[in-house]
Amino acid sequence: MFTIKLLLFIVPLVISSRIDQDNSSFDSLSPEPKSRFAMLDDVKILANGLLQLGHGLKDFVHKTKGQINDIFQKLNIFDQSFYDLSLQTSEIKEEEKELRRTTYKLQVKNEEVKNMSLELNSKLESLLEEKILLQQKVKYLEEQLTNLIQNQPETPEHPEVTSLKTFVEKQDNSIKDLLQTVEDQYKQLNQQHSQIKEIENQLRRTSIQEPTEISLSSKPRAPRTTPFLQLNEIRNVKHDGSPWTLIQHRIDGSQNFNETWENYKYGFGRLDGEFWLGLEKIYSIVKQSNYVLRIELEDWKDNKHYIEYSFYLGNHETNYTLHLVAITGNVPNAIPENKDLVFSTWDHKAKGHFNCPEGYSGGWWWHDECGENNLNGKYNKPRAKSKPERRRGLSWKSQNGRLYSIKSTKMLIHPTDSESFE
Repeated sequence: MFTIKLLLFIVPLVISSRIDQDNSSFDSLSPEPKSRFAMLDDVKILANGLLQLGHGLKDFVHKTKGQINDIFQKLNIFDQSFYDLSLQTSEIKEEEKELRRTTYKLQVKNEEVKNMSLELNSKLESLLEEKILLQQKVKYLEEQLTNLIQNQPETPEHPEVTSLKTFVEKQDNSIKDLLQTVEDQYKQLNQQHSQIKEIENQLRRTSIQEPTEISLSSKPRAPRTTPFLQLNEIRNVKHDGSPWTLIQHRIDGSQNFNETWENYKYGFGRLDGEFWLGLEKIYSIVKQSNYVLRIELEDWKDNKHYIEYSFYLGNHETNYTLHLVAITGNVPNAIPENKDLVFSTWDHKAKGHFNCPEGYSGGWWWHDECGENNLNGKYNKPRAKSKPERRRGLSWKSQNGRLYSIKSTKMLIHPTDSESFE
């Protein structure tokens, strides 16, 4: 650009000088001819200016090409970024659709829970009314009996009156038990209803976020949906004033625990006797929150022991891997801690893990060796079998080598979150 300006400044000077020379030649009376060398100098000056102009134009063209290349590179980067953003926007839309479908399913389940709650409320009210009526009748009968006793103290009580009184007392006790059962079920329904509400709120907060607020380098996680168990599939027991869910119970050997993988997965036995709740049901419960595992043992001398663990349980794809950390207890720990224990049965043995021989009956969590703490083993009464058989049966061997021959066992779970206790 500087060269162009210099050339534009020089050319007018040359032309002006040339015009002045021509004018002076016309005014001069000298007959001398014009100088050829002066014209050659002008041509050189003009050629030099044109050369500098060419160099300036060449530099300008190179500089312009570099700027155009930079612009094209930036345009390519912008196109690629726009394409990536469109792909992520499509993924976000698909995930939003999935979240909406999940929200709809949860709303349907919530309506079902509401309907069940209303039905239980109506049944509870009718039971309360019946209880009040029965209490009034019992009070009336008691007054009548009191009058009869006072009026005829020497007359023995009539057998029909005694049987009627006994019947009324049994009926009242049955109604009290039924009311307690209904109240427990109602509390469980309220707890499940609160969990559904919390999941719906999380889904709602996730679905209303704008795409521009979502980082391009991360994706939102889909919420977990938890299938709720039927009320008649869970048995709760009281411990220290809090409800615990009983997942295993053995008392007399009436149930054969040498079951298949499918039965251990979905449960077997009777809730009022010996039973195994089922790995899938246990996983459905504990994945909602952090839980504590409590094992209660009673030996043949009626000594009671217990141990509690904080634990993590995997799903069926991990063969329900169990990871334990002991918390408290009055019996030495016999289950390996801070190790992945894989559940195995006689017809389902995880690859890459130690396979226990057939003598170790029942499904249990193993690591790299067959221990002697299988609470699902064969139920042996004391001194009914040889010592090796008792070791492979229902027993608990601590790390110091002491073997506890077990009479009854309970395995219970309880949420660590204080809000879950209510």
